[in-house]
Amino acid sequence: MPSGSGKVSQSPAGADKAGEDRSSGAAPRPRSFLVQAKNASRPQNTPGPRCGHTLTALSSAPERSPDILILIGGATALEGGSDGASKGEDLTASPSGGGGGGGGGIRLAGATSDVHIMQVATGLWERIEPGGEAPSPRAAHAAAAVGHMVVVQGGIGPAGLASEDLHVLDFSNPTAPRWHRVVVQGPGPGARYAHTLALVANRFLVAIGGNDGKQTLSDAWALDTSEKPYQWRKIEISPGASASPSPSARMYATTCTRQDGLLLLMGGRDETNTPMADAHGLVRHRDGRWEWTPAPGIASSPRYQHGAVFVGGRMHVIGGALGGNKLVGYNDSVSLLDTTNGVWSSMSEDDILAAGDSLRRCRHAVTAVGSVVFIYGGLRGGLLLDDMLVSYDSDNSKPSFADENSKPWKLWLSGLSCNNAIGATALIEAAEAEAAAAMEIHKSNQSPNLQCLDESESDLANAVTPDGRRGSGVPPKYPGAKRSTPATDVRLHHRAVVVAADSESEGALGGLVRQLSIDQFENESRRVSAGSIEQFGNLTPVLQRSVSFQGVHKRVLQELLRPNTWKAPADRSFILRPSEIVDLCDAAEAVFSEEPTVLKIQAPVKIFGDLHGQFGDLMRLFLEFGTPMTGGDITYIDYLFLGDYVDRGSHSLEIMCLLLALKIEYKRNIHLIRGNHEAADINALFGFRLECTERLGESGGIWIWQRMNELFNWMPLAATIEDKIVCMHGGIGKSINSIADIESIQRPVSMETGGPLLMDLLWSDPTMNDSVEGVLPSPRGPGLVTFGPDRVKAFCQSNNFQMIIRAHECVMDGFERFAGGQLITLFSATNYCGTANNAGAILVVGRDLVLVPKLIHPLPPQMIDLKSRERISLEEFLDDGSAGARVYVKADPDTWMQSINDDRPPTPPRGRPNANMNKNNLAYF
Repeated sequence: MPSGSGKVSQSPAGADKAGEDRSSGAAPRPRSFLVQAKNASRPQNTPGPRCGHTLTALSSAPERSPDILILIGGATALEGGSDGASKGEDLTASPSGGGGGGGGGIRLAGATSDVHIMQVATGLWERIEPGGEAPSPRAAHAAAAVGHMVVVQGGIGPAGLASEDLHVLDFSNPTAPRWHRVVVQGPGPGARYAHTLALVANRFLVAIGGNDGKQTLSDAWALDTSEKPYQWRKIEISPGASASPSPSARMYATTCTRQDGLLLLMGGRDETNTPMADAHGLVRHRDGRWEWTPAPGIASSPRYQHGAVFVGGRMHVIGGALGGNKLVGYNDSVSLLDTTNGVWSSMSEDDILAAGDSLRRCRHAVTAVGSVVFIYGGLRGGLLLDDMLVSYDSDNSKPSFADENSKPWKLWLSGLSCNNAIGATALIEAAEAEAAAAMEIHKSNQSPNLQCLDESESDLANAVTPDGRRGSGVPPKYPGAKRSTPATDVRLHHRAVVVAADSESEGALGGLVRQLSIDQFENESRRVSAGSIEQFGNLTPVLQRSVSFQGVHKRVLQELLRPNTWKAPADRSFILRPSEIVDLCDAAEAVFSEEPTVLKIQAPVKIFGDLHGQFGDLMRLFLEFGTPMTGGDITYIDYLFLGDYVDRGSHSLEIMCLLLALKIEYKRNIHLIRGNHEAADINALFGFRLECTERLGESGGIWIWQRMNELFNWMPLAATIEDKIVCMHGGIGKSINSIADIESIQRPVSMETGGPLLMDLLWSDPTMNDSVEGVLPSPRGPGLVTFGPDRVKAFCQSNNFQMIIRAHECVMDGFERFAGGQLITLFSATNYCGTANNAGAILVVGRDLVLVPKLIHPLPPQMIDLKSRERISLEEFLDDGSAGARVYVKADPDTWMQSINDDRPPTPPRGRPNANMNKNNLAYF
């Protein structure tokens, strides 16, 4: 990046260069450009001077691309100041009276609860008036982004300490944001201020420290946003040889979370008002234990009332106070902890000279979007600030600083606005991918004796697991390593999670959802007779392959793993060349060949049923219920896919390439087993072969179709979870009586060589309901069978299993029980083949082996402009008075496959009769 240009490089070469620079062995110097952004919008729309506020980035807000910044609350005046604020409003509540500038008599006033948003693509501020019950005016509160919401807790205002309730600002409807007040049951952090709040592993809200008006606190609390009713749980550190003591009491500290879920607590002020310079990492094990680990070294200066944020693997610590109306010095205005190297560093002399006073401030707010850091407001001496600072963290350029004319800021904005709104998203995602790639490359080259957070966090360096095994020696070849099985029974939760159809639902922290009783699902419940989350996961090592190949699966993740922004290409093009897909298959096959035929998986795990080329549904499931990425939930939960990835839908290539890329990146946490459509004789007829040739050309398409089917022969065939649940695609049929029967199938295996065992495993179905027992011929075709509840119960009893989870059949509610609830059928594609109108579901198996169904419903129909190919919702079409001037038709997302589905109708949803069985002598699949 040219000095002072303010543009982020989007070229792959830039990412390679970043990796070379960071892998040199020495700690990289902090490199960034910092500009002071003049407010481009009208003054009345800007937040104005303030401190003690929060600034949060929402990068996943629906219908908002690019990202937005949300500024909430704060103090807008100094007590007795010249701005006309009324005297007597004390927003410090500190026993020592330490106020905004670090103590010594500066006290804050003018508390507010107003909300401002800034569009990252334009730099324009807007004050908004959300509906609902707004929080009381406050400063020194804490906030964290959870999906498309901002959660606010604590703080202090004119009336004293704010209530302990959570206030959720919901942007699920971007045109009508709304406040919700969430009352959390049981004991919790209580009323406090000057504490921290952060989201860990995209799931846990963690509140640490602060002051309750009586004393400085050292406690830490966690709230699992995936569980209802919401409940705070105090984080207790289990005693043990590897356990580090909890950090000491502190207020005005910072917490921020690295992409892989590591939380870092830094600095603060202790009980004696002494600033601190230490940092501590907090991680959550897969068995539910929390553990603190001290970060190496200390910052360049102690500080409190500072700001901190992660960019890639580097924590930026900005500004802060020392006490006695003193701010941190020029040399220490920015400290960076490179967690890849475990090294602290500071700004260079040139940087300090260029920055001047701009970074010397306290009680400001800091956030980041990708590699871009935003800083707003704060306090310097007796002056409240209203400026925005923007920094881009890059190792590709020499640090440069701009004056207040802000030419780099304008250039940066123009770079964001290129290609309409898409430019901003592409730019930020490119920066994120570049940082992530550089981290991985550097991690694979670091010295073995280098003390760094990645060593202590990656299995917490010799942390002891519950069964007494050392955690981070040599990882097992496959993660089905022995571990104590939970002393609990498998059971289906009595409520299912369903994405709400309306935006007025009271706010759930994990997204606007409803929890419905299982008995309310008429289609699912009528089938069953009336009698009826962790050790911190190992990061997948970088594969020892060429740089060009590493770029293939990284590129797939960058371009396809975009739950909020992915759109199907209008021209049916595909992102990879055939040779690149072959590289992807080669790498995935190497991983599959090392795995057993029956995988052994530990809970928690998220299970997906049939996807059938419906890539849009996969993105919706990721968006609503968690995404397998370092910024998502892959750090604390595994993913298991039960087969039938291809055919019927329009985007089998996207499904397969993304899942293979995920398997390569997270081979110990992503699990793929084979379905009956992962066979050449089937997917030659039901769409996959045709999609390959249509999108990749005749010769390239046939090459890829053949290579993919060779890969399918290597896929594992079943999985067990905690030795209590067995998962497969089809069922146990008439020939499978034990797990040993499945394990006896040698891979690679084709349908022709697999025999009756493979046919039963991939093709058999349960009988129509619990009253039909035994083994009967299947309506799918000759040689195939259905099996009754007696077979299920006998199999589970003789193999010490408590439940079978399988896919293979469309079910109306996305999941359906059988055999008194001992078997569950799971189907994840909605509106199968464009006609079934079924819901799609996943099952989340918790550490306690409770299974929670989570559902999405089919999207409403869209209208498509025949000229521009632009899609709009039916509701938008009806509301748009000018739409009649254009030619719109109803669009089906899978019309490309309609002819195949018409010629070869799918098996009707489970429970519906096969009216046209064996049409054209073709069995239903």
